[in-house]
Amino acid sequence: MAIEPVLQVRGRGVAVPGSDIDTDRIIPARFMKCVTFDGLGEYAFYDVRFEADGSEKEHPMNEPRFAGASVLLTGSNFGCGSSREHAPQALYRWGIRAVIAESFAEIFFGNCVTLGIPCVAAAAEDIEQLAAAVGNDPSIEINIDVDQQRVFYGDRQFPFHLPESARDALLNGRWDPIAELLENGDAIDQRARALKLV
Repeated sequence: MAIEPVLQVRGRGVAVPGSDIDTDRIIPARFMKCVTFDGLGEYAFYDVRFEADGSEKEHPMNEPRFAGASVLLTGSNFGCGSSREHAPQALYRWGIRAVIAESFAEIFFGNCVTLGIPCVAAAAEDIEQLAAAVGNDPSIEINIDVDQQRVFYGDRQFPFHLPESARDALLNGRWDPIAELLENGDAIDQRARALKLV
């Protein structure tokens, strides 16, 4: 049950500009009444993507040219507000596999890492230039290299920050603590017996 390392994420981008985008905007609370996370992707950013009657609003994630994008570009303090795990789950199920932002709310960041989603912090100017490139050519491939801590696109590149603990977990396939516990069940049982807990 070894977890796949996340060495890099390659894909097309979609920019959702703005700062302080909170988890209620990412997944409105009324869609959190679910037994599993499976269907949450269709509700990602629902209230800013759809009218009350279900018709589409103007939003980058509704534009056909960004369909299939897997790298989200955004502003500062992304994922603030409540600590709901449903927010990164909704993004993951929509198809997002990496987020590039100026900064992240701490709990949202941690919830993303446990899904294997690198959340990398970069300078506003670098993100704006990448967003402009994506807007001009939505087919451009973005490569988030976790090891080198750089984003590559076209003939350009820029550095990003990723806390070393998250970087190490992604690179070494230790980003899912539940899977790691299950994989080490024998060692846990031995320790429990040694401590006379069982």
